[in-house]
Amino acid sequence: MPSVWLNTSTCPFLLTGFPGLEKFYHLISLPLLVAYISILLGNCTLLFLIKDDHNLHEPMYYFLAMLAATDLGVTLTTMPTVLGVLWLNHREIGHGACFSQAYFIHTLSIVESGVLLAMAYDRFIAIRNPLRYTTILTETRVIKIGVGVFIRACLSIMPIIIRLHWFPYCQSHILSHAFCLHQDVIKLACADITFNRLYPIIVVFGMGLLDFLIICFSYILILKTVMGIASTDERAKALNTCVSHICCILVFYVTVVGLTFIHRFGKHIPHVVHITMSYICYLFPPFMNPVIYSIKTKQIQSGLLRLFSLCYSRTRL
Repeated sequence: MPSVWLNTSTCPFLLTGFPGLEKFYHLISLPLLVAYISILLGNCTLLFLIKDDHNLHEPMYYFLAMLAATDLGVTLTTMPTVLGVLWLNHREIGHGACFSQAYFIHTLSIVESGVLLAMAYDRFIAIRNPLRYTTILTETRVIKIGVGVFIRACLSIMPIIIRLHWFPYCQSHILSHAFCLHQDVIKLACADITFNRLYPIIVVFGMGLLDFLIICFSYILILKTVMGIASTDERAKALNTCVSHICCILVFYVTVVGLTFIHRFGKHIPHVVHITMSYICYLFPPFMNPVIYSIKTKQIQSGLLRLFSLCYSRTRL
C-alpha cells in the first residue's frame, strides 16, 4: 500500500489552491489580493469612523462595528494561508493550526449571522418604539447582546472542533481549499465521524435558519408598522433606514445558500467552481458590507467626506 495512505496522523495537512491552474497562481492571486486589501481598508475605515465620530455613537452603528470586526476576523483568518499557497506554494499546515483556523472561520460565520439578527432587532425597536429606542438599546445592553452573540458562536462550534484533535488521519491529508474547513478535515479521518456529520446540520444549520426566520419575522412586523404610518414621506424614510441591513442579509445568506447547494447537489460541477464559490462565500460579504453602508447611509457618507477632507488638507500642508 502506498505510504500516502498509511496512518500518519502526525503528518501535516496539505492545502490546495486551484488544481490544474498552478501556472496562473500569481495572476489569480492579484484579484484576491485586491479583494483582501479592499476588505481591510473598508472595514477598518468603518471602525475608525464609528469610533471617532460622535454622531455615529448609536446602537445601529455599534452593531455595524461588530459586523465590520467580524468581517475583518474572517479575512485575517483566511488570508495568510490563501496567499501562502498562491505566492509561495506553501501548502503544509499543522493539525493544531488547521483546527484553529477552521474554528475561527466557522465561529465567525455564526457570529455574522447573530450580528445580522441583532441588527434586525435594532431596526425593529427603532421603528416600532422610536421614542424609547435609546432607553431600550443602551450601550450596556448592546454590549451584552454582542457578548451573547460571540459566546453562542464559540460554544456551538467547539464540540466538533475539539473532536478533530482525537481522530486519527490516515487518508491522503490533502484538503480541497487553501484554508481549513471542518467538512474538509473530517473526510480525511479514519474514525466514526457520525457526530461531526450530524451536529453541524442539526445545530449549526438550525441556528442559522432560526436566525434567518426571526429576521424575516422582525421585518414582517416592521413592514406592518411602516404601513400604518400616514405620511408617505415618513414611510419611505423609515424603510430607507432598513435598506442597507436588508442588502447585507441578502449578500450573506444568498452566498451561504449558494455554497451549500453546490456542495450538496453539484457533484458533477468542476471542482474549481466549488473552490471559487468558497472564496465568494468568505470574501464577498466582507467586501460588500462596507460598500453597502457607505452608499446607503448618509451619516457614513458624511463621516467619509470629513475623513477625506482631513486627509487632503494634511497632504497639502
